[in-house]
Amino acid sequence: MSKPPRVRHAELVQEIRAHDHRYYVLDDPLIDDRSYDALYAELRAIEAAHPELRTSDSPTQRVGGRPRENLRTVEHVVPMLSLDNTYNSAELAEFARRVRERLPGDAVCFAVEPKLDGASVELVYREGRLVGGSTRGDGVHGEEILENLRTIRSLPLQLEYGGPLTLRAEVVILRRDLTAINEERAAAGEPPFANPRNAASGSLRLLDPRLVAKRRLRAMVWAVVEGEDLAPSHSAALGRLQSLGLPTTHPELTTCSSLAEVEAAIAALAARRAALPFDIDGCVVKVDGFADQRALGFTAKFPRWAIAYKYGAERATTRVQDIVVQVGRTGTLTPVAELDPVALAGTTVARASLHNADFVQQLDVRVGDRVEIEKAGEIIPQVVAVDLASRSGAPPRFEMPNACPACGTAVERRGGQVAVRCPNPDCRAVVKASILHFTRRFAMDIDHLGEVLVAELVDRGWVRDAADLYDLTVDRLMELPRMGERSAANVVAAIAGSRDRPLDRLLTGIGIELIGPVAARQLAEAVGSLDALLDLEPAEVTARAAAIPGFGPKMVESLGAFLEDPRERTVLEKLRAQGVSRASAGAPAPPTGPLAGWSFCVTGVLSRRREEVHADIVAAGGLVHDAVKKGTSYLVVGADVGQRKLDAARKRGTQIIDEAGLTRLLTAVSPRDRA
Repeated sequence: MSKPPRVRHAELVQEIRAHDHRYYVLDDPLIDDRSYDALYAELRAIEAAHPELRTSDSPTQRVGGRPRENLRTVEHVVPMLSLDNTYNSAELAEFARRVRERLPGDAVCFAVEPKLDGASVELVYREGRLVGGSTRGDGVHGEEILENLRTIRSLPLQLEYGGPLTLRAEVVILRRDLTAINEERAAAGEPPFANPRNAASGSLRLLDPRLVAKRRLRAMVWAVVEGEDLAPSHSAALGRLQSLGLPTTHPELTTCSSLAEVEAAIAALAARRAALPFDIDGCVVKVDGFADQRALGFTAKFPRWAIAYKYGAERATTRVQDIVVQVGRTGTLTPVAELDPVALAGTTVARASLHNADFVQQLDVRVGDRVEIEKAGEIIPQVVAVDLASRSGAPPRFEMPNACPACGTAVERRGGQVAVRCPNPDCRAVVKASILHFTRRFAMDIDHLGEVLVAELVDRGWVRDAADLYDLTVDRLMELPRMGERSAANVVAAIAGSRDRPLDRLLTGIGIELIGPVAARQLAEAVGSLDALLDLEPAEVTARAAAIPGFGPKMVESLGAFLEDPRERTVLEKLRAQGVSRASAGAPAPPTGPLAGWSFCVTGVLSRRREEVHADIVAAGGLVHDAVKKGTSYLVVGADVGQRKLDAARKRGTQIIDEAGLTRLLTAVSPRDRA
């Protein structure tokens, strides 16, 4: 005798949730995919016949029915502060000393856990239901992505906990899953993701939850910020959440009673780093007890009870198969080493930058050499050393070509510059790179336009500049190989959605030489709108630019040359006609915060993306310059800093500080300290 639909429905919901937990959290499935699919199909059939049984937390309701038009900005329940960083034992010991100084006489327990390299999110549960979720954003506001988070099967939609609960979690993609995703993207003619972090972050911001559901996202909770009554300590709270069915970092967490134990736990995680299924870029050391955390409190920027210990960049050794030359959007020729594929920081690397001809000559890297590579900023592979002792024979030295490898035009090397350039603005390689730059996340942020598709559009003559993207139609794109109606519609929708990007993003995307994202934002504020930029005389625009703090003469000259160039003005006019960046940039608010009145230039490889460091400086009231100029207060240096910027800082009296020095300014400066 068959069971009543209500009873069978309840059984299936519980059974599918249990299988989801074992597969996505424990990585220990009990049944095969076919058996799971049969259970899921039975549940869908019951809900189709009895819609009254379908609830919002049913396994069938994880994926929404239609794409959204945009992502809404929401305020976090609790601000998502950054963590102070360290790379050495001395600074870690100083952190422990400060903690014990503020907690005299107490036996302090520390928790050490992996610092996951993914996308941080806020999760909000109310009365046991997942009701909110957002990206980190600027720490105070983020983008609402609840529908996308609901697709992550490791996250329960319902908990056996009735109180208010706000959590911090990291959304990650396992390395093995990224390999499978990239294989699927390659088969579809789409570019592969560079690393799991980029894949996770990009997936969370997709407008269609159905696409998100295909990305194999996982979530791991690493903090409780509302709901501390779960347990008296961080480690115990994560353990409790794990018992409730939430995936957490608790399995990799170690509690320590001394600095020596903390250092041992950090070393143990470092030794296991490559064996972990997910990427980490360090450890987080926290004071474990919630009462101790409250007693320690916060600085203006960071919690006093936690610090991130960052690992150095991973390195790998491989062989140079060939040295080829790429042409970028400004026409610059860049030598690139083609390598024997090697695993590095979660991805397989087969190419690495050699920067410029001078760099190749200094390293003396040649075809056939054994080389050491690392990822600059954990993203861009680059050659850092050559094993000269293993060189066989006398392979020829690399020489930069005299003609552009893409169009055959004679190359130029302007006086005093390292860069070798192709001067042909119609060079297809230049056009392709320019279009890709226009679509980048920091510029116009257009999804679905990867390198392969852009190359096809340019080679067919359908796109000759950025403005031509807005003329593409679904029917035209469907003429391309392997381009179905849905894929074509996604491309057209993504391009159309970029029309509302603000003026500074457009100015960044069109690629005015020497005008980066920071200067583009300042220029947008100075002119107000694309209409004003085009309607004003170029001399008026450059006069306004010259009045911007940090806008040097060369930047003003470059802007003037751009505005006087008939080709560039034609592209801008076409973009205006397409309705791109219609909104006014508005007047900037007066800077406030601990860094108000100071300006910064940031250079070198840092512990975070440079855009994040810039955002922290601006949020604290500081100005950011793209280069060291007259009046620049500080040069913030990371690894691999060029001598030119250091010399410029010394010449102009700019103070040189490292990332830790910037952190101290962000957290310790008050107006009284400046007197």
